[in-house]
Amino acid sequence: MVRNLLHSLFAMIACMAIPSTTCAQTCRVNIGTNAQGTVSYMEVYEYDYVSEKPAFPGGDRNLMTFINATRNYPVNEYRKGIQGRVTCSFIVNTDGSVSHISVLRGVSPALNREAIRVLSKMPEWTPGRHDGRAVPVRVVRSVPFRK
Repeated sequence: MVRNLLHSLFAMIACMAIPSTTCAQTCRVNIGTNAQGTVSYMEVYEYDYVSEKPAFPGGDRNLMTFINATRNYPVNEYRKGIQGRVTCSFIVNTDGSVSHISVLRGVSPALNREAIRVLSKMPEWTPGRHDGRAVPVRVVRSVPFRK
């Protein structure tokens, strides 16, 4: 936590010294383990720090329409009254494809799996851009489950 705060503070100080058009915060995302057992990471930009944010086709309203049309409430969770929002992160790649979906805050294993399934079905986004070039961007969105 302290390390993240120091990193953020350093990034802000660096941004003050560098023109704002070239400054963006990045993070490392775990993308899995290779055959040798070494964890691999991908450097991606944070959503709030790119000059042009990635966009779902038609905007956020269409994203919610897509989620509502694609989501299937798991029967057992519905019957038990289990509800809430599954918060996930994913990467919008430079080609607009979505990858590396993970649950940041889950509700139940079944709802978490359904949220990942729904997000994996999304069409390509308009990629995020920084300084005029497409960059991979980490996006955080929630999938709601309400009775």
